[in-house]
Amino acid sequence: MNTEVRIEIADWLTRLGINSQPTDGLATSILIFACLIIAGIGYYIAHRFVVNVLNVIIRRSSITWDDIFMRFNVLERLALLVPIGILDLLIPIVLTSHEFASAVIDRLLSSLLVVFILRAIYSALNAADQIADVNHINRRLPVKSFVQLTKLFLFFIGLIVVFSILADQSPIYFFSGLGVATGFVMLVFRDTILGFVAGIQLAANRMVSKGDWIQMDKYAADGAVEDVTLTTVKVRNWDNTITMIPAYALVSDAFKNWRGMSESGGRRIKRSVNIDVNSIQFLTDEERIRLGKVNYLKEYLPQIFNEISAANANVSDIDMKVNGRRLTNIGTFRAYLQEYLRRHDKVHKDMTLMVRQLAPTTEGLPIELYIFTNDIRWTYYEAIQADIFDHIFAVLPEFGLRAFQTPTGNDIRSIKQIEHLD
Repeated sequence: MNTEVRIEIADWLTRLGINSQPTDGLATSILIFACLIIAGIGYYIAHRFVVNVLNVIIRRSSITWDDIFMRFNVLERLALLVPIGILDLLIPIVLTSHEFASAVIDRLLSSLLVVFILRAIYSALNAADQIADVNHINRRLPVKSFVQLTKLFLFFIGLIVVFSILADQSPIYFFSGLGVATGFVMLVFRDTILGFVAGIQLAANRMVSKGDWIQMDKYAADGAVEDVTLTTVKVRNWDNTITMIPAYALVSDAFKNWRGMSESGGRRIKRSVNIDVNSIQFLTDEERIRLGKVNYLKEYLPQIFNEISAANANVSDIDMKVNGRRLTNIGTFRAYLQEYLRRHDKVHKDMTLMVRQLAPTTEGLPIELYIFTNDIRWTYYEAIQADIFDHIFAVLPEFGLRAFQTPTGNDIRSIKQIEHLD
């Protein structure tokens, strides 16, 4: 195609009375200088009247993605193709009488044209990655990984094309040699290949995306994903340190992704308070009447008391505490916590809300709260959790209960002092 165009240009110059194939050095130099001027004029027209006009239109448009293309100078790099293309067409015509110089410059200019085309495509790919980031597409797909893979693929294609131009061989000749180098390529680009395969799996299964909070103890990672590239995943930990995790490690090893928590709008609290079993007892009538004044128990206590009274109506020797059903302070406390959490304005009402008793241990009887807060922000979540358990520990004495605590050195010294006084 270039040869046909060059022939047409040479014929046109001949009809104008211009010798397009001079043999003397001065005429050749003048024509080369003229080619450079024409290339400069071509670039000026392309940049001034095409690129600048398009940039003005882009600035005035309401859409934003074209502004990103302008910011990455995609049009400017495309404009650079004009002078290189002009020189690639004209210089070999001028140097036809100088076969060696013509062949060398022709190949160099053609190679340079390939390089500039790749630079323009790279800029467009960078702009596409930025557009995906602005529109939060990166949260669903690892766009950056695909962009990097495309760049790598284009680099090899461009390298082969440049070599084929410089060697004056068909690109197929070099592509056929890739089979021999496959083993070497797989060895050198092992992480890249593994990362690409992992990136596809991560994208297909939506395992991790930019902005996710992930936790991977093996790599000491606990924070937000800042970037997902072809070979690595960048995580900014909550202490502002940076952890780089190989992409394939997220497929081969276990990690925790908190995205589900973020999307659900609720964050789980799963914590227990250990009750001293020696403080558990039946409620007396006086305690039942006193606790009946608690707002969260005003419905529960009369209802459960009537149920117990009906169940005990036919029980003989009801004065014995082991006979029949009776209210306990621990059961009443659980009912209180259930109602307290149900009415708490920071507890998610549409998610699991449960107060349960776990198996007793050497550290007492665990009463576990399994609830979700309606604010997933870390600092607010911790404040809500702390407020709830502050309240729990403070109201325990109202039910005649004590939290279990392993004796400290001061407790042991106090016991020895009492024994000494006795």
